[in-house]
Formats: sequence, structure tokens, C-alpha cells
Amino acid sequence: MSGTIYDPVLLSRLLTSLTLGFHILFATLGVGVPLLIALAEWTGIRRNDPHYLLLARRWARGYVITVAVGVVTGTAIGLQLSLLWPSFMRVAGQSIALPLFMETFAFFFEAIFLGIYLYTWDRFKSKTAHIWLLVPVVIGSSASALFITIVNAFMNYPVGLTMEGGTITSVHPIAAMLSPAMPTKVAHVLSSAFVTCAFVLAAIAAWSLMKGRRHIYYKKALKLTMGCAAVFTMSTALIGDLSGKYLANYQPEKLAAMEWHFETTGHAPLLFGGVLGDDNEVKYGLTVPYALSILAHGIPSAEVTGLNDIPKDEQPPLWTHYIFDIKMMYVAYMTLVVLLFLWYMWRGKGRLYRSRKLLALIVVAAPVAMLAIEHGWILNEVGRQPWILRGIMRTTEGATTSGHVDTMLIVFALLYLVLGITTVRVLSRMFRSNRAEDELRALGMEGGDPV
Repeated sequence: MSGTIYDPVLLSRLLTSLTLGFHILFATLGVGVPLLIALAEWTGIRRNDPHYLLLARRWARGYVITVAVGVVTGTAIGLQLSLLWPSFMRVAGQSIALPLFMETFAFFFEAIFLGIYLYTWDRFKSKTAHIWLLVPVVIGSSASALFITIVNAFMNYPVGLTMEGGTITSVHPIAAMLSPAMPTKVAHVLSSAFVTCAFVLAAIAAWSLMKGRRHIYYKKALKLTMGCAAVFTMSTALIGDLSGKYLANYQPEKLAAMEWHFETTGHAPLLFGGVLGDDNEVKYGLTVPYALSILAHGIPSAEVTGLNDIPKDEQPPLWTHYIFDIKMMYVAYMTLVVLLFLWYMWRGKGRLYRSRKLLALIVVAAPVAMLAIEHGWILNEVGRQPWILRGIMRTTEGATTSGHVDTMLIVFALLYLVLGITTVRVLSRMFRSNRAEDELRALGMEGGDPV
């Protein structure tokens, strides 16, 4: 980088952030879509309804494309761990090798059964035989998320290793996998993936209805996906509450930075928005009395650790407060859409599928859900700073000192641009050239209004 100061730490962080930000979109689809495919096929079998069976078949076709791209970006993450963070891998490699191996095993387990599932449609006399092939796919995709999230949990709160004089003297891989951060992080990753995929698939059905496609197929798709979105939205909110309690006990500096909570005190309020002035004075913010104490410990009078009790050089960036607020705005929007949908289901009767405003809100909820995933991971990773391995190794100590990271950044950015454009074009052409109505017509199933 001629004319500028070459900073391998900054460039390594940028490249890793770019890779994770791109990969997480496909990883989320890879985790959540198999469950929705299984629900659609199971509903079709139970009700003897070919519309749901076609839903499962069409979703599976699109899922294969996202899996292929996810493999490329996931491989890039593995390479970058060794190339960009060699010091981190020397210290943590023995502790995270087992979950990384198990994640690879889970992926191959998923991929093998996915191939069998795709090529055995209409090959079994029993209606239920085919769906059993999807069970390993659902287990494998969720297990992949489980094991890779275990690695991240270890980075946030490392356990299972003994260090003497900056050198690891013993490692207990199983104990390392059972970090206190693991339960809430794994649960949150899985639940948020399910709710995001439900909104993405619901948006496709809502868009089709907005474009005047009144076939009952799209109405059933919307009803199934939004029903799943309602269930998973509630579960994600509950797990988010548990995550706050984990942070209060194990990573209080992250919670304090997110909330601009400086003084250790009880009856702590929850802060939304605001501007940070001199002497850490918050202006223009909205506060909810006692809410931070309740979030942290479940009791309005509970004491919450403030940033003033954390050494300056161990405090996360304060701008994580805005990332958290933006994420919560996304969550509030998705919750509102779910509540509106449920109200229309209860009182709206046929208006549910004719309300362009509601359908538009559902369409917008898909990118909002994806943005919530992105902001959640930014909050998770930046909130851990300045540590790459909390309490053991700082990010600046774990990065490479080699050259050409700038070249790698450009190459991978171009790769992701090509992959992103290609994926969108392939998926859009795949479904535009083979509409659901055409497949249903080929099966001798006309139809439209009403449900």
C-alpha cells in the first residue's frame, strides 16, 4: 500500500470481518432452511397436501445453491485463521481443534444425506421414508452451527487450559468446549437462524402475493413461514434475556459498554440512544428505570458493574452501544410484523392475503432479519475487544506480521462480489423460469383464491 502505513493487524481485522460478514448470511440460511423444508414436507405428508410437498421441493433446490457458496466462504475462514492469526492458533489451536474437526464432520454428514435426499424424490413407496433422509441434514446443519459457535464461545470466555508464564502447560479439550458462554451463544445462534430463514421464505411468498399471484400455494407458504417466525421470534427474545444475564456475570465490560453504564450501581436503568458528552455524560438518551438491573440479574435492585471499574485498556469500544440499539430496533420491527400477522390471522380473515401494507412489511422483514444477524455478530466480536482470546491474548498479539494482507483483502473482496452476484442471478433465474404455478399445472392442479 504505497504512500500509506502498512498495518497488518488492521488489514487482518478488515479481511476477517469481510469474510465473516459475507459467510454468516449463507451460514444462517444453511442452518435454518433445512428445518423449514422438513416442516413443509412433514405438513404435506400429514395433510396429504401436494402444495406443502412442492414447497419443500422448491426450497430444497434453492438451499443447495446457498450451501455451495457457504462451503467456499467457510473454507476461506479456515484458511484465514491460520494465515492471518497464526499466534492465536498457536495458543488456542489445541483447545479449538476438537470442535473445528467436529464441525467439519457435521458438514460432511449433512452433505451426504442432502445429496441422497435430493435425488430420491418420488423413489419410495412409503410417503414418510423420504423425509427421514432430511433428519440427518437438519441435525448436521445445526451441529455445524453448534461446534463453530463453541469455538467463538471459547474465545469470549476461555476455559479448560492452564497457562504458566505465558505458555500453555495443559489443555482439556472437552472442558474448553463447555465454556460458560456456550449455552446462550449456541441457543441464540440457532434460534436467530431459524427466525431469519422463516422471514426470508415468508418474504418470497409475500412478494408473490403482492405481484398478483393468488394461488393457494403462496398463501399456504406465507401461513407456514410466518407461523414459524412467530414461534422463533419469541424463543429468540427469551434467549436474548439469558444472554444479558451471561454477560453480567462473565463479560461485564461488554454489557457496560453496550449500555454506556459507567458507575457500578443498583437500580440501573436501560439506556436507548443518546450522545456521549464530556465526562461520560449521556445526553438525549431514553432510559427505562431498573431495566438494566433486571436484564443483568433479574432483580430491579441488583448491582451492575460499570466501566469505571474496568481498566481503560480492557474496555470495549463505546460505539457498540449504537450497534446494540440498531439491532434492537430490527428486533422490534420483526416483532411488530409478527404481531400484525397474528392479528390479521385472528380478525382479518381473507384480508390477510390481500393487505398490500402487511405484505410489504413482511417483505421488508427479510433484509431486516439479515441485518439483525450482521449487527449481532458485530456486537459479539467488537464487544470482545481488545481481546481475541479474552484475558489471555489481545487482538494485536494474535495477528500476522507478514506482508500482502492488503492484496488478500482485494482478492477476497472481488471473490465475494462475484459469488454474491452469481448467487442472486442463479436463484432468481431458477425460480422465475420455473414458477410454482407451472409445476402445479403440470401436476393437474389449478387454483387460486381463496384459502
